[in-house]
Formats: sequence, structure tokens, C-alpha cells
Amino acid sequence: MKETHDETSSAPRAASPAPPHSASLSFSQTLRHPHATTLSNTPPAVSAPVSQFLGTPDRPVTVPASGARTPIRSRNLTPKFLTPLASPLRKALHLTKLDPHDAWLPITQSRNGNAYYAAFHTLCSGIGIQALILPFAFTFLGWIWGIISLILAFIWQLYTLYLLVNLHESIETGVRYSRYMQLANAAFGERLGNTLAKVQIMYLSQGTCIALIIIGGSTSKLFMQIVCRDSSYKAETLTTTEWYLVFTCGAILLSQLPNLNSIAGVSMVGAFTAVGYCTLIWVVSVAKGKVSNVSYDTIKATSEISSVFNIFNALGIVGFAFRGHNLILEIQATMPSNEKHPSRIPMWKGVKASYIVIAMCLFPLAIGGFWAYGNLIPSNGMLVALLMFHATDVAKSMQGLVSLLVIINSLTSFQIYGMPIFDEMESMFVIRFKKPCPWWLRVIMRALFGFISFFFAVAFPFMGAVAGLVGGIALPVTLAYPCFMWLRVKKPKPYSLSWCLNWGLGVLGMVLSLMVVIGGLYTVFSTGIKVQFFKPQLM
Repeated sequence: MKETHDETSSAPRAASPAPPHSASLSFSQTLRHPHATTLSNTPPAVSAPVSQFLGTPDRPVTVPASGARTPIRSRNLTPKFLTPLASPLRKALHLTKLDPHDAWLPITQSRNGNAYYAAFHTLCSGIGIQALILPFAFTFLGWIWGIISLILAFIWQLYTLYLLVNLHESIETGVRYSRYMQLANAAFGERLGNTLAKVQIMYLSQGTCIALIIIGGSTSKLFMQIVCRDSSYKAETLTTTEWYLVFTCGAILLSQLPNLNSIAGVSMVGAFTAVGYCTLIWVVSVAKGKVSNVSYDTIKATSEISSVFNIFNALGIVGFAFRGHNLILEIQATMPSNEKHPSRIPMWKGVKASYIVIAMCLFPLAIGGFWAYGNLIPSNGMLVALLMFHATDVAKSMQGLVSLLVIINSLTSFQIYGMPIFDEMESMFVIRFKKPCPWWLRVIMRALFGFISFFFAVAFPFMGAVAGLVGGIALPVTLAYPCFMWLRVKKPKPYSLSWCLNWGLGVLGMVLSLMVVIGGLYTVFSTGIKVQFFKPQLM
């Protein structure tokens, strides 16, 4: 019995797997672990599958070795997961050049998300005030082509969402791409990835936050005018610029929540308010019937070239209505993932649920809005049309409720679109000082971002008039880049269905983006916009 006990005690013990929610460690950190077995003695006993190493491209998760020694059976001291049989993981470890401290950054600090969180985040980021401009695009496209373009754009962007969700993690290499830019750099190389996507991703985040300040501030003033319409209180107490500042202060206060998972409740409120005001606007507009002298004929241009560019500008508006692709990998990064339960499964469930709701909002809004107002709808969209044509025959409480929902949605959307900027700013500190960003510095950085956005909102209050141009600039992030990244990462067989489909959609997306940008520029210069620097006005 004693001999049996000795044999049992000297048997090798496999390393215990890391907790699924623990911060990931790089291989070099594992070797420096105080309880890890060094290479000078015996290699660590790693019995976990490769998927246990799922981390990010910055920090692949390894399994720390236990204190027990494993008998040496060969002279090869190389750990099993760095042998040529696992060369993809070795390549991922060696080529990683990004921040190694994901546990300290806002996007990846917490990984306990679920399908409900994903649905709320996706819905909050995927639907917004830009959807109210969809009926205006129909004035150039008409009934048939307007509906066809809306359907095709919805299917196309849903397919690219599917690609991004499945590109987030790789079982073969054990890498999680927790940010859109990380996936772009992995697919195209760091230099080309930054050239193609860096400016557009930052522009989508910063530009959307600026637009939200313009919309939220001007709608706040409009809400006050509606509430004080029949009272002795003067609604003109604050100027539009001061309302911008009030909205910005509220957004900064709300932005102090530390990470992406912590704003799940905020995104839930944003999702409900977006669905609320979209539904109320089209239901009230349809219930009131067609306005007088309504016409569904497309707006005639002065020349054929103008007509073509107006169509491209309208396609840009349709493309801009579907947003949020620049945030989808960041949302998925908040979920735990392992071999049995990869994050793509709950993420795709959340995406499907949210886009069913988005379709139920956007299609009635575009079709019902064009039916009610025809080509009389203003370029600012459905909210302005509702208040313009039904200011007297719609209850003041209903007008106030719609405006309030828009304000709340703008506040909540500011948080999720500002999160990539917050993550980028804090990563600079983490890389430089190798420690988490202190709370007081986080407050300063986020307040600085908010006031810089406020400055640009006051300086360029006409940004809402170039929605088609903005949609063209952002179009590759939504429609083209995911197809090219799938080709680069997954490497489908040449001339297969997947290869042909993604090449075709990617090239078509880039051509369409170029045409939409040209059309947007032409429309701006030909029709003109009211450019007033540092003179913000109501929508």
C-alpha cells in the first residue's frame, strides 16, 4: 500500500484550466508566473485544447502550469503549443504588436455579456435619427427603386454583419479580434489596415457624437418651445449653443460609466426610445393621412448628370441608415468564449433579434413617411415634417413625447459611439505607463472628448445637411471591408461560391462608395447648403 501511495503522489498532474472570465496572459507572462515551471527544468503540462487559449490578438489566453513536474520523456523542451503542429498560434504570438492589457481597457475590461446585452447594444447603435431621413431618399428614387434599394441594402449589410461575427474569433489560431481595427490590421497588414479603416472608424465615432450633440441640443430647444407654447414662460431663455452645452454636459456625465458592459442598461433605454420615436412618428403621420398637394413623382433635376448624382446621393442616405458595423466586434468582445460555447452563437442571436426590430421600424418609417408627405418631405427628415405639417392637429403632449424620446436616444447613443474613442485614449496611457488608467484621468479624458465634440458641433452645425456624403464615406466599413477581410482571413477556394460572392460584393461596395461620395459632393455644390460657422440653428 505504501508503494502504491508513492506512485500515486509522484504521478504527473495536468495544469488546471484558467477560469473562463479571467484576464488572458501571454506566453511570456506565463513563463514569468511565480508558480509556472520554467523551461530550464521541465515543460509545463498543458492538457487543454487549443480553444482554451482563446484571447485577443494582443493577449492569447494560456493555461498556467501547476506546481507539479512532469517526467521528461524526450530532450525536446519546447512546449506542445509552440511546436510546428501549432504554428498558427506561434505566428499569432510573434506577430502581435497591439496593446497587451485588454483587461484594463473599456471595451474588453468586462467579458460577462450575453445575447440580451448584444441585442440592446446592436439596436441602440443600429437605429437612430439618420433613419428619419429615409423618406427623403425616396424623392429621388421613387416608389419602386426606393423599396428595392432599401431591401437590398438591408440584406447586404446583414450578410456583412454575419461575416464580422464569424471573423471575431478563430479556433485554429486562438485569437479574438476585439476591435474592428484589429481585424483590419490582421487581414490587410498594419500599414494598409490603418490607411483603409483608421480614419473612417474614428470618423464614424467622432462624427456621430458631433451629430448627436447637434440633434440632441436642437431637439432640446424644440422640446422646450413645445412645452412652453401656451404658457407665459419664455422658451427663448437659452440659445441653441447653450442647449448644445446642456446636452453635452449630460452626455459627459453619463459617459463616466467605466466599460462597454456597464452601459448595457443605457443601451437598453436607447433601444426602447429609438423604437418608440420611430414608431410614433410614422404611425401619427400615416394616421393623419396624406398632406395636401402631395406628389410621388421623383424630383426633376436640371440635367441628366444631376439626376444621376442625385440618385447616388439618395443611395448614400439609404446606406447611412444602416450603421453600427464599426461597433459589432467591440460588442462581441464583451462576451465570454470557449470551445464549447463560442461567442459567435449568442452574438448572432442578439444581432438577429435586433435587426428584426430594426426592419420593423425602418421599412414602415420609409414607406409610410413617403406615402404621407411625398416629395414635400424636407431634407431634415420625418421629425421636422411632423412638426411642420401637423403642428396644430397633433396634441402637444404627443409632439413633446416624440422630442423627448429623440433627446434620450441621442444621449444613450453618444455613449456607445464614444466608447471606441475612450478605449483608444486609455490605451495610450496603458501602453505608456503599463498600468490601468486612474479614475480621475478617465474623467478628464472623457470630459475633454465631450467638449471637443461640442466645439465642432458649434463650429460646423450644418453637418446634418451632408448625410449622403457621410454615408458614402462610411459605406466601405459596412458593405466592402468585411467581404475583403473574409477573403484574407478565411481564404476560401478560388472561384468557389464564397470567393466569387465576397469579391463581387467587396468591389461593388467600393465602387458604390466612390459614386455616392461624388454624388454627395455634387449635390452639395450644385444645390448648396446653408453654411454658417459658429451659428447653430434648429433642425
